[in-house]
Amino acid sequence: MKKYNYEDINIVYEDNQILVVVKPQNMPVCEDETGDDDLLNLLKQYVAAKYNKPGEAFLGLVHRLDRPTGGVMVFARNSKSAARLSKSLVEGEMEKRYLAVTVGVPKQKRNILKNALYKDVAKNEVFVVPVATEGAKLAILEYHTLTEKMGHALVDIKLVTGRSHQARVQMANIGTPLFGDQKYGKGKSPASANLALWSYELRFPHPVTKDIMVFRVLPPSDEVPWKAFDIDTLMAIIK
Repeated sequence: MKKYNYEDINIVYEDNQILVVVKPQNMPVCEDETGDDDLLNLLKQYVAAKYNKPGEAFLGLVHRLDRPTGGVMVFARNSKSAARLSKSLVEGEMEKRYLAVTVGVPKQKRNILKNALYKDVAKNEVFVVPVATEGAKLAILEYHTLTEKMGHALVDIKLVTGRSHQARVQMANIGTPLFGDQKYGKGKSPASANLALWSYELRFPHPVTKDIMVFRVLPPSDEVPWKAFDIDTLMAIIK
């Protein structure tokens, strides 16, 4: 993995309560066993440098993205905002939307997928299992196929729940794994391809003002497979 510093991170918005950024693909959100640069520590360095804070700056992690997923995230600048954002997440007030490119086209243009998911922690792999399976958690996902091209579909996904690997597992389960997903769509994409899953919109009440904050960042239009679609035009009509 390439080396990063905090100047490489795209800062979308910041105030005294929140910090909204674009997570690079293939970067872990927080420190893991690989020792690779992680987003949380880089942003703590950014806050410490910008605001001349001694020691390690506080930054609250309130939600996550899988390592191969890129896109918009929000962090809390203090513990009170962290608690309020976490409450918003639990109560369903934080809405997360994703763009994805599937291998194959979903049979239904729109659908709501409900599955019981079980995570094998040792393998870091998630499976669709019977509802009564011990340790399984309900996962709900809504998708809308925006367009299709050459056997692939550009899909708008809303995660109603936030389970590990959820979009990847549920879309693969209906026969349309995500482009670039080597774990759940083995052999169906080039080995070098990035995962075509991007957190493009985040909507939540500001932890202090309660204003509804909306942040939208589209995936890189010059990269495969995104460049096959006219995403700017398509997204201009989606509210």
